[in-house]
Amino acid sequence: MNTVVERELELKLVLSPDRSVPVPARLSYRVSDPYAIHITFHVGSSCPVHWTFARELLVEGVFRPCGHGDVRVWPTKVNGRSVVLMALSSPEGDALLEAPTAPVSAWLERTLRAVPPGSEAERLGIDDGLAELLTPTTGRAQDGLWLTDPWPSDESTDGE
Repeated sequence: MNTVVERELELKLVLSPDRSVPVPARLSYRVSDPYAIHITFHVGSSCPVHWTFARELLVEGVFRPCGHGDVRVWPTKVNGRSVVLMALSSPEGDALLEAPTAPVSAWLERTLRAVPPGSEAERLGIDDGLAELLTPTTGRAQDGLWLTDPWPSDESTDGE
């Protein structure tokens, strides 16, 4: 099952302390990629801008400042409203985005119900995949290939 949790939302691109512009965005979370969230910004160009970062970063950023480097998230108040600020940096430029806390929190809650924190690795099936890779197949073990050294030693076995 490939569940996707999405939310359309209008963010604000902060240009200065007194000026911002609305930016339509889509928040996406895929159960098949349980550690990541995806944000697509529609900035009026022919190609939308995509960002992917850890769900845990946004969850924590709703409550306290977190992150470093390319993505930093922190809660604050703007004109008495609770918002989450996201500072994004890339080689193409930097952006400060403001999102209303309530809809972001509600969307995050839906993602946490889809995949509870700490259960993400189970969704990836890594343990099952490793077990399958590390389990010898019966055919190879029976024909002796599994136990044969594929690179025989350079040393002679007949005393030469």
